[in-house]
Amino acid sequence: MKFPIFALCAVIALGSEQALAAPWQPRLAPPWQPSPGHTQMPIWPGVAPDARPARGPETEGHSDHPVAGKPWTWVTDVARPTMTVYAPQGKNTGAAVVVLPGGGFEVLAIDLEGTEVCDWLTSRGITCILLKYRVPSEPYDWRCDCYSDRHGLVTSTRSLEDLQRTMGLVRLHAREWQIDPHKIGVMGFSAGGYLAAEISTKYQHRLYAPVDDADKESARPDFAVLVYPGHLATENDTLNPNVPVSRETPPTFVVQAEDARMDPVHESLVYYTALAKAGVPAELHLYAQGGHAFGLRRTPLPVTDWPRLVETWLRTIGMTSP
Repeated sequence: MKFPIFALCAVIALGSEQALAAPWQPRLAPPWQPSPGHTQMPIWPGVAPDARPARGPETEGHSDHPVAGKPWTWVTDVARPTMTVYAPQGKNTGAAVVVLPGGGFEVLAIDLEGTEVCDWLTSRGITCILLKYRVPSEPYDWRCDCYSDRHGLVTSTRSLEDLQRTMGLVRLHAREWQIDPHKIGVMGFSAGGYLAAEISTKYQHRLYAPVDDADKESARPDFAVLVYPGHLATENDTLNPNVPVSRETPPTFVVQAEDARMDPVHESLVYYTALAKAGVPAELHLYAQGGHAFGLRRTPLPVTDWPRLVETWLRTIGMTSP
């Protein structure tokens, strides 16, 4: 599989902002599968709404350029979205997080910003739901290898439909999965951070016709964590109108490195300012160094400690116990 130049640069930036020519190893079959003991569940009973012709079959690939000394895996051409539930280890806090990997709405960094995040959350007694949402999706258009608008500020319709559906499914199965239906949040990275902001501000109305009882459940997250998010600000440093923050937006935690060139710091600053003006409980954590797409992997930089701050914040807002 050949990646277009725009996509290649976007994906490489996930691995390292300094490396602009990492080799890729696409693997056409089989598509990505979770670790043994975990099962992907389709989120739609049939064809997903607003389905479009696919660029090709679902593909998994690997970057030879490491992040914190390790390679990372991407998935693309996801036409059949799934969720994978990871049960908490030890004491169950009752909290759950839907995890949204980034990748510019063309790919998903499925381990760096997916399974590795679930490993951390479950070790803290939190149920993790990894959403493999549809990509490519708006605002990225694979046919022109470009964003549908200059800055990618439009609604990510198909990806957001998948997330709205997943939030309903998690609440519908909350008792079965031993989840408190009032402690279900989202955590998104990069493009997934934009998706987390979208669901935080566009949960009232489904973008698709209801399918079953899951779509009668609320899609509002009880909290949101945005990690180096993108697509949130215009070039004039005003809020993207497609994320209309209000006082009903859930409590939000934002973390960002100031030296990031992709999804730079103004994205987080503008969103946090909107949260503050609306009176939404929020925390913004900025680090001098870290770049983009550092995930949870340990490095000598202070940004490495951001997960510990999230754990403290979740206790502060009452989602987990002290």
